[in-house]
Amino acid sequence: MLVANIATLTIAKAHLLAFWMLQAAGADDAGTIGWDPIHLWKQMSWVAQVVVVVLFIMSAWSIGVMIDRWIAFSAARKQSRQFAPVVAGALREGKLDEAIRVAERNKKSHLAKVVTAGLQEFKAHGESTEIPGEQIEASKRALERAEAIVHAELKRGLGGLATIGSTAPFVGLFGTVIGILNAFKKISEQKATGLGAVAGGISEALVTTALGLFVAIPAVMMFNYFTGKVEAFDVEMDNSSSELVDYFLKRSSATTVRR
Repeated sequence: MLVANIATLTIAKAHLLAFWMLQAAGADDAGTIGWDPIHLWKQMSWVAQVVVVVLFIMSAWSIGVMIDRWIAFSAARKQSRQFAPVVAGALREGKLDEAIRVAERNKKSHLAKVVTAGLQEFKAHGESTEIPGEQIEASKRALERAEAIVHAELKRGLGGLATIGSTAPFVGLFGTVIGILNAFKKISEQKATGLGAVAGGISEALVTTALGLFVAIPAVMMFNYFTGKVEAFDVEMDNSSSELVDYFLKRSSATTVRR
């Protein structure tokens, strides 16, 4: 969906790109200052160009994180929906080995990763001579460790997304300051205050400011969106762990009664 939106936006703005290119050709013929991307780049100082390059790198990084997390979360959600009813049916029938095999086949599911750790620990301790209480506690610890690991995996890259969202406006602001200083420098050198004297500095100030906001706003929005997703996944893992512990308690109680 994200890639489709980007493609749609690109197509929608194609006429603007064509207009900028025509404007650039006209500016070359007339020898006037151009406001298309190519002329804006050429009019910038090297410091402002570095700022623009840094902002583009930050934008590319944030888009990469967005796509990666979108794919990972979509796969986790899809496999978990398929995994939950199947493993629940296997556990109701007492087929512990079958439940483990089902969990291991759904490696992208956050629920499967947690359930696999708990089931394997319960099975390993069930084959030993430990008392049932120790078996349950060991399974709980395994579930908690698995939840912590999966939580860290789900949050991978989100810290960088938050950093980009919070720092990109300030990187753009740095370019703004440089642009304003260059505008004043031109006024001082040319002893004039017309548009031609300050156009270059003002243009790079506006461009860096706009780019900083363009990079920061999507990064902040997607960070909040993905953080909400991670919190929802955490709740699902907690619920699954709790239900699995209840299953372990019932199974241990039934085993004790039979003995």
